[in-house]
Parts: sequence; structure tokens; C-alpha cells
Amino acid sequence: MVVDDHPMWRDAVARDLAEAGFEVVAVAGDGEQAVRRARATGPDVLVLDLNLPLKPGVAVCKELVGADPALRVLVLSASGEHADVLEAVKSGATGYLLKSASTQELIDAVRRTAAGDPVFTPGLAGLVLGEYRRLAAEPAPAAPDEPGAPRLTDREREVLRLVAKGLSYKQIAERLVISHRTVQNHVQNTLGKLQLHNRVELVRYAIERGLDEA
Repeated sequence: MVVDDHPMWRDAVARDLAEAGFEVVAVAGDGEQAVRRARATGPDVLVLDLNLPLKPGVAVCKELVGADPALRVLVLSASGEHADVLEAVKSGATGYLLKSASTQELIDAVRRTAAGDPVFTPGLAGLVLGEYRRLAAEPAPAAPDEPGAPRLTDREREVLRLVAKGLSYKQIAERLVISHRTVQNHVQNTLGKLQLHNRVELVRYAIERGLDEA
């Protein structure tokens, strides 16, 4: 699904993706329309602009990913401001690509986003990892390790450790010799057990416990 308030840009992106073999299930021109249509069509990947009328892109992302943690959101924005990038990631975006990217870069980014890879315009990935670590240094509001909290299985903990190291779902599947779908299922189960909402919170949880160094 493609969300952008500029009709010519939105239609061009949708056309490029369709020609590359993706099924574009919906488009939207404002934030409220985006939420309604995403709920109605259930896209796997949302290509989302941040600057939207009626409801900003970060609010759209937070609302939709909160309701469906399996949704992948690739922000496609004209802004490379660090504050915008970090706000998008905190709201649950899987990746962030600047509109200056080529058509092929966009297609590759959507394909990788669909596979669960975090995709960022060069130069932004280090910024995001640094933010993950900064967040991990702050006190967490929840304490899922308290007695009585659900415990992770050995496999779930292993998958979580590899997610924290920055591996894509495809790379995790290859390393553990399991299917991509099984990796996704483990991540969804872990999110549910820990009462977390998206990959950002999951990575923060893992880094807090040093799993990225394990």
C-alpha cells in the first residue's frame, strides 16, 4: 500500500511497484484515509510519507503497527532530518528511505522490508542503532522479567538474540535452518509474551539485557 498526499508521486510509486511485480492493494492521500484503507486491505508493506494531512505519518505508523505488529512500514520521505528518522523508527517503522532514492533502490527497499530487513538510506543506519543503544540505557517502563511474567523458549530467546544483532529474518532463518515464516512466528510470539508492540521495542529489550553482545 502506498500513502502520499501528492497524487502524481503516489501514482508513480504505485505504478513502479506494480511493474516490479508487487500487488498494490490500496493507495491513500491522507493519514485518516490511510488508516481506514490499511485496516480494510491488510497490506504486508506500507510505503508511507510522513508529511500527511489530517493525521501525520508517524501517528499512522504507530496506530497501524500497534494493531498489527506484523505490518512492515517503509517510510519514504523528503526529509533526512535526524529527528524525523528517529521519530519514525520509534513509531514502529521498519525502514526509512529518502525520496531522492532511485526507482531500483525503492523496489529493493520494499522487497527487503517485506522480508523483515531494516532498510535505511546510507548514513542513517548508524544513527538508528545509536538511538537503540541510547534508549536501552534509559530505565524501561515495563519489567517483563519479573516473577510471574511469561518466559521465552530457548528458540525464542535465540531468535531474539539474532534480531538484536541486526540480522534480517531471512538471515536468521538461514543461520538456524528454519523457515522465514517460522522466524516471524517466533518474533510475534515473543512480542506477545513480552507485551511489546514492534521490532524497535524488541531490539531495545534485547540490548538492555546484553543479548546483542551474546
